[in-house]
Amino acid sequence: MAEPLTHAGTEVPHEAHAEPTAWGLNPGGWVALAMILVFAILIWKKVPAAIGKALDAQIAAIRDQLDEAAALRKEAEALKAEYQAKADAADAEAAEMIRRAHGEAEAIVAKANSDAEALVERRAKMAEDKIAAEERAAIAELRSTAAKAATQAAAKLIAERNDAASDSKLIDSAIVGLGKR
Repeated sequence: MAEPLTHAGTEVPHEAHAEPTAWGLNPGGWVALAMILVFAILIWKKVPAAIGKALDAQIAAIRDQLDEAAALRKEAEALKAEYQAKADAADAEAAEMIRRAHGEAEAIVAKANSDAEALVERRAKMAEDKIAAEERAAIAELRSTAAKAATQAAAKLIAERNDAASDSKLIDSAIVGLGKR
């Protein structure tokens, strides 16, 4: 080994320092001995077995949770399938209801149209009947008025043309006519 140089370039002899030891062990030996002692205590107190048991318990708990999660997932998928089936059935039922409603609406419209046509026909017939009745009433009134006028005219004519002597002749001829029967 080369000797260390100083600032001035002169060589300084290397001095060997003695490492401190206790009972013949240097600091690295003591650290190793302490580690061996800690491991021995851990093994004596069965810490690795306790750690293993704790890890096994955690593994079992995790497996249980995974199994439960898998069961919940299956249940959720079954519920999803059930609700999907119910939704599909509801959609089909809604479509059927809409189809029936359209059919019923068409039937109602057709019935309303036929009822309206029948009503128009009835109203037209009633109007025609009312017009015919009014015509008959007008004709009857006209006949009545004409009969009254004819009666009045006839009475006036009879009164103007007939006197008491002609009335007596008329009565006598009517009596003779009654006797012949």
